[in-house]
Amino acid sequence: MDIIDSKYIGLVSSRLQKFKRVKPNLFNFRCPICGDSQKHKNKARGYFYQVKTNTNFKCHNCGASSSFNNFLKQIDSTLHKQYTMEKFKEWANTQKQTFDTIGRDESRIIIPLHDTEKNLIGFQGRSLGPNSVKYITVMINEDAPKIYGLDKVDNEKPIYIIEGPFDATLVQNGVAMCGSDLDIRSFGWSDCIYVYDNEPRNREIVNRIDKTINGGYKVVIWPTSIVEKDINDMVLGGHKIMSVLESNTYSGLQAKVKFNNWKKI
Repeated sequence: MDIIDSKYIGLVSSRLQKFKRVKPNLFNFRCPICGDSQKHKNKARGYFYQVKTNTNFKCHNCGASSSFNNFLKQIDSTLHKQYTMEKFKEWANTQKQTFDTIGRDESRIIIPLHDTEKNLIGFQGRSLGPNSVKYITVMINEDAPKIYGLDKVDNEKPIYIIEGPFDATLVQNGVAMCGSDLDIRSFGWSDCIYVYDNEPRNREIVNRIDKTINGGYKVVIWPTSIVEKDINDMVLGGHKIMSVLESNTYSGLQAKVKFNNWKKI
């Protein structure tokens, strides 16, 4: 059984009535979801068991079944956060030695980075809660570009360069910069369009758009009818995002005029 799973089974065991180890990789206890038998207090029909490299939960009374990860999330959210972060660090270190310790931290979503040949070149951990470090990027290949979506990009179509990986998944032929300042021209992309968040009062975004326009690139300038700040919110708001992007792409003098009007909003 995975060493981290074993550790957290031990930590949560104090909350599980009649908990006992039946044999290696098999644990028995009263199900905390259904309460097991109300008449027979000694009945214990909840189990942790191993399937290949995973640990699962199953109750033979109520039929509840889930991964250990989801079980822990339901039973103890605080312990679950510690568990997921520790899993991330163990996994990260199997790809590349990154963390000296796997102590306390917060849970993160893992975003894989692949090259054009679909090789894993790195990964990014996005914080699920408030944190001063929203993203942690680990590169397995230090010489590879920190870009999400290279494995799916079509050089024959317009390529949209988005602020973040999640928004990039919502855009056809979208890629995302993951903390790198690269010269996109080095990729040989004939038609690339920069897409920034819709935040005209954000000085950093305003400066980046200005720099992009002055660099001769195409950029999306959001129309006044769009009030949402990012692509995800726009999609949730019912906007047809590809239509919005295609009809609001500008370059050169036209981009500067649209940009000057946008940042006054």
